[in-house]
Amino acid sequence: MAQEVSPSQLGGAPAPGEGQSHRTVLVAIGALLLGMLLAALDQTIVSTALPTIVSELGGMEHLSWVVTAYMLASTAATPLWGKLGDQYGRKKLFQSAIVIFLIGSALCGIAQNMPQLIAFRAIQGLGGGGLMVLSMAIVGDLVSPRERGKYQGLFGAVFGATSVLGPLLGGLFTEHLSWRWVFYINLPIGIVALFVIAAVLHIPVRSTPHAIDYLGTFLIASVATCLVLVASLGGTTWAWGSAQIIGLAVLGCVLLVWFVYVERRAAEPVLPLKLFRIRTFTLVSVISFVVGFAMFGAMTYLPTFLQVVQGVTPTMSGVHMLPMVAGMLITSTASGQIVSRTGRWKVFPIAGTALTALGLLLLNELTETTSTGVMSVYFFVFGAGLGLVMQVLVLVVQNAVSYEDLGVATSGATFFRSIGASFGVAVFGTIFTNRLTAKLDEVFASAGQDIPPGIGPEEVAADPRTLGELPAELRPSVLHAYATSITDVFLYAAPVVLVAFVVAWFLKEDKLRASVTAPDTSQTLASNPVERSSYDECARALSVLGSREGRKAIYEKITARAGLDLLPAASWLLLRIRRHGTVEPARLAETVPVPLRVITEASRQVEERHLATREGLQLILTEEGVRVATRLAAAREESLAELLGDWWGPDRPTDLVQLVEQLTAELSGSDGERPHDPEPPRDHHA
Repeated sequence: MAQEVSPSQLGGAPAPGEGQSHRTVLVAIGALLLGMLLAALDQTIVSTALPTIVSELGGMEHLSWVVTAYMLASTAATPLWGKLGDQYGRKKLFQSAIVIFLIGSALCGIAQNMPQLIAFRAIQGLGGGGLMVLSMAIVGDLVSPRERGKYQGLFGAVFGATSVLGPLLGGLFTEHLSWRWVFYINLPIGIVALFVIAAVLHIPVRSTPHAIDYLGTFLIASVATCLVLVASLGGTTWAWGSAQIIGLAVLGCVLLVWFVYVERRAAEPVLPLKLFRIRTFTLVSVISFVVGFAMFGAMTYLPTFLQVVQGVTPTMSGVHMLPMVAGMLITSTASGQIVSRTGRWKVFPIAGTALTALGLLLLNELTETTSTGVMSVYFFVFGAGLGLVMQVLVLVVQNAVSYEDLGVATSGATFFRSIGASFGVAVFGTIFTNRLTAKLDEVFASAGQDIPPGIGPEEVAADPRTLGELPAELRPSVLHAYATSITDVFLYAAPVVLVAFVVAWFLKEDKLRASVTAPDTSQTLASNPVERSSYDECARALSVLGSREGRKAIYEKITARAGLDLLPAASWLLLRIRRHGTVEPARLAETVPVPLRVITEASRQVEERHLATREGLQLILTEEGVRVATRLAAAREESLAELLGDWWGPDRPTDLVQLVEQLTAELSGSDGERPHDPEPPRDHHA
């Protein structure tokens, strides 16, 4: 190994976590988790409150926009937050994101009508995008690559927990307090996070100059907004052939052409067009779009079905949704683990899209009298299908691109899922509104009973609470109209998912790089793209090497590759002596996370094999020991080359070399001794 690069020398800035106590880092991570909790919770907590919100504020036809406004704003803002954080420092920006999010939350809580709520949700989304990307990025500022995987696992756990707790809390607040508390609950959590971050978060400002693609970001958000407006307003507010809808469609096309023109010339495009020349990325983008379309469309309208048609409370509608969340978490975790161990992945997007389509067809079978048990099975099947495909898509994209595109390709996969989610919620909303209005018109036209004045199809469609004022004989027909209008949505969505099923067959099952492991749950469940750098993505994937199990496995592997019969700890010790010149075993146990018993056994073996000899308390390599250690170093470099595949080519990027140097130093148990490095230059990048 080459001369040790001290952490503070990497990038000319202090290393992650350097000079901070473990307790300070933990408190800071806790505050980041609170920030992530806010953004993650807001994606799921609103769904069970939507029927009540619509009843109070009116405007069932605009229900989808409560979800869509947040998604569009957070998706568009995410890449900007990421790059501004690189350029100006992440602490102040993270605090700004919390403040914007809290202002949006407070305004949502006091909204008096649906247009106000939709506008305030967009403000909330702007802050939410920053909470997502910056909280993940700050982890990289606080902890070393070796520790990063462990802490990012906590963020994954937060996503998993909020996907379960969100619908439940949304129901509880709606039922026992007010739907407005769905937004007010963010205020105390956010204020605590704000103060803790101000007090304990100390991270160096690593200014990374960026040519930020403001115009590209604005244009892609505008294109998405035009498409969503056409989908949500066409056939409801305005006729499909109206000047407004045609104008929006033409404007969307013009903006798309402009976006392509701008991205071809941008220094750092928000979505590099060269990625679409990679077949796998293009196919995965299509599948991601469809998965987002199906998942968020269904999650938005299922609580309405449960509360209006089945008559369950908002809290219980959250409970009923749990089988779907359980299906997603179980299959996404299992598929990720299987792929990481076997390297085979193509079966999962095929099986996942097929199961998702089956789940939608089952959801279409729901009626007013469907039992809880049957609904739970249907929900579980739908969730399991989504889980099978979501985890693998990110992994496949990471495997298909070069190192420099790793970060942007990862966020690109989730970007298309976000756009699909916005589009899906809007399209589902249009289908639902059109079907409901038509069916209620039929019901009221054929009704022979006396209907209370002021209650007609429009009023019933806008406010589900008016059902209680209808004559008893008319209610079953109106409920049936609601039920079939929602379940028709799932029927129309099934063929769209089948398109993704067909596309999945065209994916080419390239061999996975050994470093590409299952992404954490946050990448799977997040609705907006969490933009990370290629360095951060690679650090997360390689962080397993720094764990105790990872260290043992890597030394077992390089010992076998070198053709040696040594304990893994003995190989580690030989490389360490080679790195530092001498090692004192007794002192070593105090400075590295390796038990004294293991070090003692390793010392005994290298002495018995005449690979090292004692000079006082120190161990130094013999001539044979130097030869063996050189073979081990070569085996280590070969293992890294195998692990990183073509990313570790002749033109490997400097930041990747620095990452590997830092990880190798941690892998060797660097304790801050001044290194003495007698090894040859060929191993410089090992």
